[in-house]
Amino acid sequence: MIKLTDVEFLEFVNYMHKNYGIDLSKKRQLIEGRLSNLVERKGMKNFSEYMNSIKKNDKEEISVLINKLTTNYTYFYREENHFKYLKEVILPFEEKNNKLKIISIWSAGCSSGEEPYTLAMIINDYFQIKKIGWKVQILATDISENVLNKAKEAVYAEDSIKNLPPSYKTRYFKKTVDNKYEVTSEIKNQITFKTFNLMEPIAAKNKYNVIFCRNVMIYFNAITKVNLVNKFYEAIQPGGHLMIGHAETIQRDQSKYKYICPAIYKKE
Repeated sequence: MIKLTDVEFLEFVNYMHKNYGIDLSKKRQLIEGRLSNLVERKGMKNFSEYMNSIKKNDKEEISVLINKLTTNYTYFYREENHFKYLKEVILPFEEKNNKLKIISIWSAGCSSGEEPYTLAMIINDYFQIKKIGWKVQILATDISENVLNKAKEAVYAEDSIKNLPPSYKTRYFKKTVDNKYEVTSEIKNQITFKTFNLMEPIAAKNKYNVIFCRNVMIYFNAITKVNLVNKFYEAIQPGGHLMIGHAETIQRDQSKYKYICPAIYKKE
């Protein structure tokens, strides 16, 4: 296995942090483990040659690099309390007070699509026939084109959907010939998937009612996290919410959010 030199390791760390906000300063073994075989297959003698190819801004090469260095593990109905809060608090409030009847949600770092599809199912289930009068906009973004392609396919193994309510499995999936489960077109059509780097400016003409950014900021250092949550704050409507992962926190003196409960924050 090709080993990283200290100089090469620092170069990878600086490149990923500068361009994508990802902190790999403690991930030397991860970089070596996930990229060494790739570097060898390309006939390169060291990581410096590989990094030189990345710096030529070859989109395909960069996409492979990001796919290799970002972990994308998720499943339907992960961290259930967020979805419970959406159904029991946010949606009833919007139904009563949202005169425009527009609900806009952003799944930032959506990985292979389980989160945004879950959101669409919950909203469908909540409104049922009343949903006809509502416009629901769900934007799902990720830095990795690879996982977004999987998300658009919307085909999942049975283990991935095991935490969903049984009625959801019946209503919102169809079984495939190879015993997998495909999300129905009714749900698929409610999601807009886009590649997006969270280090870029956030342009939101119509601000979001809710932003989900869960288990993404664990890859960022403290300064990057603060900058991102404050960008989210500007993109959220007054009264809107930010949902983060349970392993993540927002320091109260570093943002204007009101703490609601673990991993749920509100813009007042």
